[in-house]
Amino acid sequence: MITVTEHGDIAEVTLDRHEKRNALDVAHLTQLTTAVEECVSSGRRALVISGAGSTFSAGADLGGVYSDGFRAALYTALHVISEAPVPVIAAVNGPAIGAGTQLAIACDLRIAAPTARFAIPTARNGLAVDPWTIRRLAALAGGATARALLLACDTLDATMALTRGLADRVGTTEDARALAHEIASYAPLSLRYSKRALQTLTEFDTWDDRLDDEFDDCWTSDDFAESRVARAENRLPKFVGK
Repeated sequence: MITVTEHGDIAEVTLDRHEKRNALDVAHLTQLTTAVEECVSSGRRALVISGAGSTFSAGADLGGVYSDGFRAALYTALHVISEAPVPVIAAVNGPAIGAGTQLAIACDLRIAAPTARFAIPTARNGLAVDPWTIRRLAALAGGATARALLLACDTLDATMALTRGLADRVGTTEDARALAHEIASYAPLSLRYSKRALQTLTEFDTWDDRLDDEFDDCWTSDDFAESRVARAENRLPKFVGK
């Protein structure tokens, strides 16, 4: 489930599905979207998104990623977070894999625990992340880091993430709360303006529209279907490129 804890002017939204390592499915993404929207509408001036247990999020629940509506639910949640008019801090308390990394970079700031790990291994399972995610990742951490995560399927630990700009600080969830409280004391209009201005970095006017079609192709390909079958048969997928 998704839990919300209010701490004065801030609220903490927690992915509380630790038995599944906080994996995301349609139901939890929908709850996450609603929780963030309600926190904003209730006047919270900063938000923290955290994970219960020792994992931030293991990414998409592979039992549900193939279901109708998963992509829509995921990208709705990511955009509600990124477009919230208040700063949102990810308290990355452990591994953030795939959609977990997407969730972290949708936030404005990332506080990574020493046990944090970031990875987007979509090339290993025939999936893909949308162009918005790739633009945002490259804007935050640079093209070299984006290539390492997406093409080499590298995993970055907290220290490397900090060095490359994917994390802003190394610290605990409590540190993230403390930062949120500090930010909540700042001028809301200034914060809202700065956040919106910074978002223009990931919303280029010149973008090859064919990439949106190729993104959709990944999710309807034979390789995508093979990944699903391979998972059911507990074997490595055999990709053929169509």
